[in-house]
Amino acid sequence: MHILWVKNELLHPLDKGGRIRTYEMLRRLRDHHRVTYLALDDGTLTPEQRARALEYCDELVIVPWRKAPLRGAGRALAALGNLFSSLPFALSPYRSAAMTGAIREWCRRSAGQEAVVVCDFLVPALNVPEDLGCPVVLFQHNVEAMIWERRAKVASNPVVKLYMREQWRRMQRVEREQCLRFDHVVAVSPEDAAVFRARYGVERVSSVPTGVDTEFFRPSGAVTRTPGSIVFTGSMDWMPNEDGMGFFVEEILPLVKRAVPEATLSIVGRNPTARVRALAEGRSDISVTGTVPDVRPYLEAASVVVVPLRIGGGTRIKIYEAMGMERAVVSTTIGAEGLDVVDGEHILLADDPQSFADAVVALLRAPERAEQIGQEAASHVRAHFGWAAVAEQFADRCIAAASRRDRPSPVMSMSS
Repeated sequence: MHILWVKNELLHPLDKGGRIRTYEMLRRLRDHHRVTYLALDDGTLTPEQRARALEYCDELVIVPWRKAPLRGAGRALAALGNLFSSLPFALSPYRSAAMTGAIREWCRRSAGQEAVVVCDFLVPALNVPEDLGCPVVLFQHNVEAMIWERRAKVASNPVVKLYMREQWRRMQRVEREQCLRFDHVVAVSPEDAAVFRARYGVERVSSVPTGVDTEFFRPSGAVTRTPGSIVFTGSMDWMPNEDGMGFFVEEILPLVKRAVPEATLSIVGRNPTARVRALAEGRSDISVTGTVPDVRPYLEAASVVVVPLRIGGGTRIKIYEAMGMERAVVSTTIGAEGLDVVDGEHILLADDPQSFADAVVALLRAPERAEQIGQEAASHVRAHFGWAAVAEQFADRCIAAASRRDRPSPVMSMSS
């Protein structure tokens, strides 16, 4: 089978859950299928990024794109202009006639072959044309509208809440339209697949599990576990992670330190925002690392790994990575959403500040219990969630879509 994988960006550096999931799956898909990877370039792609793309594809196609401003006055003006658009602000800058043309040309050249287009995430879906003549699969790493819904619920500023609710409304409409026009939707958990069915009426939907590199994420034995150490890993410019760390430091950590005064917190991940950096200002018990070359030493040194997310969708690869490192994880229900884990056996789940703090304290005070949970967790992911098995399931979904002759009714193109 020949796969055209459509994604806005190249995958290196591997510092986001979505990039990691795609990278690991594509590496395994290439063992049995040919992969052409199509992405946008705003002029900032490096030779190294282009060269390393050959780790996960057989052919790389790059199309030019004018990137919208992401910071400062330019971003504010773009957001203001979005008030007059029917599209969510998170999607509207990524329209690309060049990408649409490249997809159409690939399908024309692939006529008569066993070929399928995979649209990775909702964002590039706007550039996938109708009536391609080859099947198209939408790979949804999360339910996008659900993220905006949860952002609106936790927002305390009335203006921000109103803005989030409007973005949620737009995202829900666009997501429904896009999901319904594709041949098949692949979700990353049965829970997400059920949401697509219930909210959007999507019938052609299935799920593949989240995986982990079970050989890479193993303890080295060279790093000693630090008593009292609490670790969080993740991209620190992603709003759910930023919110989760604010929630943990402001409402949970004080409760933990009443019981375990020597407890420390390491926030490990790329591009920490000003709000995240401020959490550690004037404090010796909190460190914000920024980008690190390898998260494994931090996980291996942890006594407890926390995932206190209140916002988000899809599944958190970071949990399976910590489990592979044989570390006990305390998470909110949303943080562990969609993962095949059992509370009290592979992980501890808690949602309110006191319960979450109690779970962390219990593990810090009883390292043997933390060790037991870590061992159970590692055995679980090693037995069931290696990437090779996940990629095989994904390929099966693509093959089924490619063999299906009936096409969904097209939806009208959206105005921007």
